[in-house]
Amino acid sequence: MSGELDPARRAALAREVLTALTAHCPGSHAELRGSLARGTADAYSDIDVVWTVPDDRFEPCVAAAGDVLGTVRGVGSLRTDPDLRHSRARRLLFVAFDGVPLFWRLDLEITARSAAGSPAPAPAGPPEPGPDWSRPASALANAVAAVKAVLRGQPETARGLLERGFARVGAEHPVTGNWAEDITGLADAAAAREAAHGPLAERVRRLVEDHRTDFP
Repeated sequence: MSGELDPARRAALAREVLTALTAHCPGSHAELRGSLARGTADAYSDIDVVWTVPDDRFEPCVAAAGDVLGTVRGVGSLRTDPDLRHSRARRLLFVAFDGVPLFWRLDLEITARSAAGSPAPAPAGPPEPGPDWSRPASALANAVAAVKAVLRGQPETARGLLERGFARVGAEHPVTGNWAEDITGLADAAAAREAAHGPLAERVRRLVEDHRTDFP
């Protein structure tokens, strides 16, 4: 395993995130969820965190999350799940840190204490993307997830991610199963749709090159 994907490095990053969140908001609690919490993570697993905050601090904590995380590492991108954008008790943020492997995205759920442990309510209407949500950025996230799926031996998952990614940016591109070309093609299509995401698209291309010999 390459040093870049050293699980100890990811664990240290996760601890820094938990510490920064709880220090920012007295009375809050941050904990790992998902595969890292269960001890079933592989080298490609992302970081899932739930931050439970006092009800009267929910909106201020949501507003401050980007700045708080910026004290841990530079924040390359931060997107809010459109399904929960107007929720008064739960938000889900997708965060990519600068200088951190793309596989290790932070999925941060911020929950008001009164809603902790309860299932998320169904959206009142169709998803309503905010200004931080971008179809090309979402497509690039699919590209990263497709690399992960291929490396895990999940070709049908990779195919579905790529098909949805191309649809998101309105690109007609058949998914052929030549994974390097398919994933690079999605990165190119996303960058062509929104030039501001060119640097992220280039990181995806480099990710593909780094793992090309691992693809079937």
